[in-house]
Amino acid sequence: MDGRVKPGHDDVAAREPFAGAGCVSPTIRYGGSNRHPARDTRLTPELHQKLTAWRRHLHAHPELSLQEQATAAFVQDKLAELGIPFEADIGGHGIVATLTRGHARSRVGLRADMDALPITEDTGLPYASKTPGVMHACGHDGHTAALLGAAALLAADSSWSGTVDFIFQPAEEGFGGSRAMVAAGLFDRFPMERIFGFHNWPGLAAGTIAVHDGVVMASGGRITITIEGHAGHAGMPHLTRDPVVAAGHLIVALQSIVSRSVDPLDTAVLSLCTIEGGTAPNQIAGRVTLRGTLRYHREAVKDVILDGIERSCAGIATSFGVKVTPEIVWGVGVVINTPDEAELARIAAEKVQAPVRRDLAPSMAGEDFAHYLQQRPGAFVWIGNGELRDGAELHGPRYDFNDAILPVASGWMAEVAKAALASN
Repeated sequence: MDGRVKPGHDDVAAREPFAGAGCVSPTIRYGGSNRHPARDTRLTPELHQKLTAWRRHLHAHPELSLQEQATAAFVQDKLAELGIPFEADIGGHGIVATLTRGHARSRVGLRADMDALPITEDTGLPYASKTPGVMHACGHDGHTAALLGAAALLAADSSWSGTVDFIFQPAEEGFGGSRAMVAAGLFDRFPMERIFGFHNWPGLAAGTIAVHDGVVMASGGRITITIEGHAGHAGMPHLTRDPVVAAGHLIVALQSIVSRSVDPLDTAVLSLCTIEGGTAPNQIAGRVTLRGTLRYHREAVKDVILDGIERSCAGIATSFGVKVTPEIVWGVGVVINTPDEAELARIAAEKVQAPVRRDLAPSMAGEDFAHYLQQRPGAFVWIGNGELRDGAELHGPRYDFNDAILPVASGWMAEVAKAALASN
């Protein structure tokens, strides 16, 4: 099912990586063979080897969101090497490179993200992160290399006409990189009519491309709930207002929102992931803080969840005589493919001879590509990263991007750009 090449020493691309990327559960399997993914024959072994070396350099030198200076400099250096003009420092460390062919006025955008995560790598790979506590645990190193590959393919291809913008985005991991680039005039300065992107996906056969009609990934936010009571001696609880007991009841109440207030045919998640309160075993705390996340696929579900949170917090406050304050920081919107662009994504997948899956359920993970799709029609696909192993899932310490899928990823981006330009 992993579709990966066996370890080797002669070809830098030949290896058996720690597969996995993605926001799927380690138990999920989508099926597929153990064969190498279909190869776009235009991506020569030499270019594949070069992209692999670039990807591994990025993997060894990860940078957190908003700190991608060296990564951006590396991308700029490679774009210059390819002879492709670019503009830098867009919405932070963002870069947009542009290629134009012929006289057609059509314009399309391709996007990759560049940032890493605050995770300590545990792969043991020779190109493992050299930065303590930081690693490319989501495959953005591979996304960046793949987009450079697409740029190289299109630069060498004279069969298309129009303009392609290659968007190298910083700060995808919860820091609003797409929003910052749009605010910096992305669509005004580079008036693309459509936009496309991908994420590598673990548990999906290597090189298989999943195309969704409609919803791809979830929207949501981060929730913090502060419960303020009255601290006191643990042996005299009648003189206190115990926020710990109140927090326990609130956790149960909030878990009932999805199971009892959200339509069973809808999809939603409300997970409380941390609880903090108290410093001594013989003192009732004065404050407890709960933190978690909520996710959904339809905006109407958001209103149901919000109403449930407000009612639950108010009820607990009254019942236990405490003050309950919920705060929600909203993240990205729902990633929703537009129909025509989803079809173009499918056509491009067939062009690179990649197996196509159109039957996969949307993910509850979030992706700030959603902000682009709120501005322009487009599509976001998953490209299988191969077998998912324990500890090698998305944001896992043993994750690694599968270099064997670079030909499919670069080829698909080049082909979807050509298809979009030709369809206008």
